Amino acid sequence: MSDAPVLPRPSVIQLSIKEKPALYAAYISAFADGGVFIPTQRDYALGDDVYVLLSLPEDTHRYPVAGKVAWVTPAKAAGGRTQGVGVMFPKDEKSRALKLKIEEILGPHLVSDRPTQTI
Repeated sequence: MSDAPVLPRPSVIQLSIKEKPALYAAYISAFADGGVFIPTQRDYALGDDVYVLLSLPEDTHRYPVAGKVAWVTPAKAAGGRTQGVGVMFPKDEKSRALKLKIEEILGPHLVSDRPTQTI
């Protein structure tokens, strides 16, 4: 029997974004490697590891992302913001490709001044 500490496994979140406006509202371009806001009522702490299976509009592929919780929007947040977490994509080649894919889908919407769920 090993005395090594048992590390908690990252939780798995499936996020299927079906429309460009929803992707715009969830995408976090402020993170260098990209990120996504995930509405959830589950409690997370900053730095928690999460494994996201992300589906994008007009794309049948699911993108696996091993990210970290970078911010938490609590229940009953000011301004009626949706409860959830901001997940930062890791610094790797797959994340860079995913960020480019998301930005390609959003195109000119990236510079929109419409409000989002993100920072």
